[in-house]
Amino acid sequence: MGEKTVFPAQLVNWSGNRSGGVRRLFDEGSGRPGEGVFETNLLHKLEDWARRWTSDPNCVPRILMLVGGPGNGKTEAIESTVGWMDEAIGADGGLVRELARSFLPVGDGLVPRLVRVDAGSHGNPSRTLSLSIVQDASAVLDTSGRPAAQLLLEELEAMQLAPSTEAYLCCVNRGILDDALIEAIDRGSDGSRQLLESVTRAVSLAPDAPSCWPLDSFPTVAAWPMDAESLLVPPTRGGDAPARSLLRHALDEARWLPAGSCDAGPSCPFCGSRERLAREREEGSLLQILRWHEVASGKRWSFRDLFSLVSYLLAGHRVSPRDAALDPCGWAAKLAGLDEAARRGGKPGKDVSSAIFHLVAAQYQHALFHRWEREAGPGLLRDIKDLGLDDDNTAMGLYWFLSSRRAPYLPSMVGDVLESLGESLDPAMASPDTEVQASRNTRFALRELDIRFSRSIIEGLDYVRKLQVLTRLEVDLLDRLARLDSDLSSPGLRRRRPLSATNLQRFMRDFACRLVRRSLGARTSTVPGASILSEFQGIIEDAEGDGLYEIAQEVELLLNNKQDFEISLTTTFGQPQPPASRRATLIVPARSVRPLHAEARGRPASPIPFLKVGDGRSSQPIALTYELFKAVKELEEGMSNASLPRTVLALLDTTRARLAGPIVRDGDLLERARIQIGSADASVVQRRRGFGLRKDGAER
Repeated sequence: MGEKTVFPAQLVNWSGNRSGGVRRLFDEGSGRPGEGVFETNLLHKLEDWARRWTSDPNCVPRILMLVGGPGNGKTEAIESTVGWMDEAIGADGGLVRELARSFLPVGDGLVPRLVRVDAGSHGNPSRTLSLSIVQDASAVLDTSGRPAAQLLLEELEAMQLAPSTEAYLCCVNRGILDDALIEAIDRGSDGSRQLLESVTRAVSLAPDAPSCWPLDSFPTVAAWPMDAESLLVPPTRGGDAPARSLLRHALDEARWLPAGSCDAGPSCPFCGSRERLAREREEGSLLQILRWHEVASGKRWSFRDLFSLVSYLLAGHRVSPRDAALDPCGWAAKLAGLDEAARRGGKPGKDVSSAIFHLVAAQYQHALFHRWEREAGPGLLRDIKDLGLDDDNTAMGLYWFLSSRRAPYLPSMVGDVLESLGESLDPAMASPDTEVQASRNTRFALRELDIRFSRSIIEGLDYVRKLQVLTRLEVDLLDRLARLDSDLSSPGLRRRRPLSATNLQRFMRDFACRLVRRSLGARTSTVPGASILSEFQGIIEDAEGDGLYEIAQEVELLLNNKQDFEISLTTTFGQPQPPASRRATLIVPARSVRPLHAEARGRPASPIPFLKVGDGRSSQPIALTYELFKAVKELEEGMSNASLPRTVLALLDTTRARLAGPIVRDGDLLERARIQIGSADASVVQRRRGFGLRKDGAER
């Protein structure tokens, strides 16, 4: 078996709520799920900084602030930086060992908030270099009970007065950063306030955010927003994206038992998932789906999220306390044994009958897209009993499986993001017109599946069985559902309870079709709006391309009314409009919309594109969200403006309201404006000697 053959059992510890998923600074016994360090743009930047600072402290910033929440790789960043410094000064591990002793005190000693080390004394030759590290700026241990924000403020003030040979490396979340800014304002510390304002602004996602490495106004300070860059995008220096490296480490065949040799044999959903994801198409499709979720939601997968997700997809999640001690393959073997009893026609029971359903649901494609009709259980059971099928393992297994989904069943570390992903990207919800490349030579629209499964499960299964794209477990379950579907079509059974038979048949056929759609969709990244997601991803990753200019023109049409931009003078933002006869509307020339290119120097790539609306003092930035982009694309395809989502309407209304204030104070613009009164075709215009009334194109 070998020492490295520990998966999928070891993958259970990758979850962020377990000790194996949490890394402690310089503690080799703590969790480092990936064993190695995955390359990111920040690590490349820190490596350059460590080598330059140790050779010439005056040429680089010496106060570094890594900003972000938990799970973004801050611990690995600190360890790696110290390792590069150790190597650069020729310390032969001495610097690392000294810091390890400080961060790992013997006995019950507490880890200090700030650790300062004479780094230069470990060099060869010796030199004058000092390093201070704050692993977590929210810590207050051994600080006489003073607030974390106050401590951060004092540290920054002291470091600004320190010589260039003293460096400060601090990990801080945005909340503590904001609290420290408030503390500086309360104290009246103008210098500290300006510094913290600069840091806060630099690590923001605002379109006009300045350079953060180094800060524009404070060249000795550098900050980096660790939650801004996607782990699904390769580093600018090249190489694999961190998420791909992480996944390939988890799929490394040398760390797994030989295929089919685990306790569950060919019935193991986890070993089967590893085998499928090891293929280039399936691996690429999974990573593409994860990236599209970032694109659609505007949120980033952190390292902790990804480790927890891989743990869930390849090692499962045991809800029942009695199964908690079982390793993934042992759990699968238990269910395979129970299913054997169902296969032989044993007496239906909750565990026996639902075993095949849970095995199928544990495969990565169904674990990722996990949502079923949770509230269908009671009605389903009523139809099953009406038909006298409460002694049928397949019918009762379907009921018990769906009933089990009514209670919480997702791991807490990724439950929310999986719900969001399933809601927006479930292949079961993809348009019937969407085409799927099922195999190298076979491509068809999803409606082909829908039509066949709506007629019978066996017809749908026969259509996809020949393509050999379904797993053995999926085919086994569909075979059983197909037999029950056939029995429900028999005259003898339908004659007794025709309505119940029809209801159960329809539900089963929909269940089977969803299962096949999800299996194919996960393998081929066939999800709702895939083409729009792909186009939007291209715009995000290439903000200098022509696509952003084309979208800007479409948004301009949405904001303006033909050649005019209208501002209500009788209501404020959020108020309902009065009747048309009582409205007063300021009308100015149409506002232009153009791409707003974010500052690229000393910053991570912007995770979202922005547009600039208007000109001069009245101009305002607007975020090009996925929903706005999608709405523009759907309008191009013929959707009515009245069908725009509420979120898009709210964004457009907010933009109009933000433009209104500066416009009504812009004298140059008001010279070409007019006021529309009521619903009549009359407006007030400014003339050389006052105002005039314009009606039907004539002025009076």
